[in-house]
Amino acid sequence: MILIQDTATGATFVVKVHPRAKKNAITGVVGDAIKVALTAPPIDGRANDACIDFFAKLLNVPRSSISIAAGQTGRRKVIRVAGLSAQELGKRLNSG
Repeated sequence: MILIQDTATGATFVVKVHPRAKKNAITGVVGDAIKVALTAPPIDGRANDACIDFFAKLLNVPRSSISIAAGQTGRRKVIRVAGLSAQELGKRLNSG
């Protein structure tokens, strides 16, 4: 089960990124994290940019609302979504 937390600036959740995949997709859950496959390589921040783009489209929010709160250089990242509550974020992740 993924953990979605409310913060002062929005809601956060954890993802585990698999770069250089065949397609961009959520592939499952690992512990408390969403496992996400991205086609971008982990070079020069391209996987981070792809992760932000992917969740902006999935959650139907502007790209500027998504940020990586922790884990910029690792596979495990904390994603922050500004302007959404944990409850609303959970609904959008489950319907996406």
